[in-house]
Amino acid sequence: MSERLLLPSLATVTSVRPETLSGDVRTFQVEFDDPADAARFTYLPGQCAMVSVFGVGECMISIASSPTRLGPLEFAVKKVGMVTEAIHELEPGANLGVRGPYGNCFPAHNWLGQNLLFVAGGIGLAPLRSLVNYCLDKREDYGTIDLVYGARTPGDLCFRDELQEVWSKAPDTRVNLTVDRGDDTWAGPVGFVPAFLESLAPDPSGRIAVTCGPPIMIKLVLESLTRLGFPPERIITTLEMKMQCGVGKCGRCNVGAKYVCVDGPVFSLRDLEGLPEEF
Repeated sequence: MSERLLLPSLATVTSVRPETLSGDVRTFQVEFDDPADAARFTYLPGQCAMVSVFGVGECMISIASSPTRLGPLEFAVKKVGMVTEAIHELEPGANLGVRGPYGNCFPAHNWLGQNLLFVAGGIGLAPLRSLVNYCLDKREDYGTIDLVYGARTPGDLCFRDELQEVWSKAPDTRVNLTVDRGDDTWAGPVGFVPAFLESLAPDPSGRIAVTCGPPIMIKLVLESLTRLGFPPERIITTLEMKMQCGVGKCGRCNVGAKYVCVDGPVFSLRDLEGLPEEF
């Protein structure tokens, strides 16, 4: 194992952008201080990095930027615990540590010519954002792209500018949004993602489905996709449960014989067949 996978590289926050109206999700643009670290850190959509706040701790976070775009790494961070609260306190110019990348990636190289269906909930759109932008930057390699995305309220929708101004206007690309609870600003569908997905009834023929979101949403979306006729090898999901060391040593993220941080976080539903129900 390379020592580089265990040592954080020093990096600097270059910008901070709020993603939700409540402020509980912010996107941090980060650049390595040493150009050699930047050159060494090559990644693909779906991979994660361990982000550390010195003196506080570290946590695994999905990479939200796309490797097809030169520029800083981007991490969309939801404030849910001590480390993420400390990250939210960081302003441009602050230092942090980044190590990785970890895990496997979305096998987009196997989907050439296929139609793509992305299904996300809440902050689960962050790793899919990397994949969506990757596919849009290689638009000629893929068929139609459909995104089904939901959040608790309109104010909890992430990446609103890209949803409304970029992705929904891209060629052969459709964005379908829903919220659990509407408000005076919302005129769109109201309902949970799995039911909304089934109401749209996407044709499974020639289509790959990829989902990411809260565990209960993933569980129900997998059931919905199966009912819609998607075969398990064409349903791709992520499991990001309890990843801690990132190298398969601490035993926090194993599901049966699989280590999410090493064997995942990207799995097909076929991969998950036969594993314990705990995922």
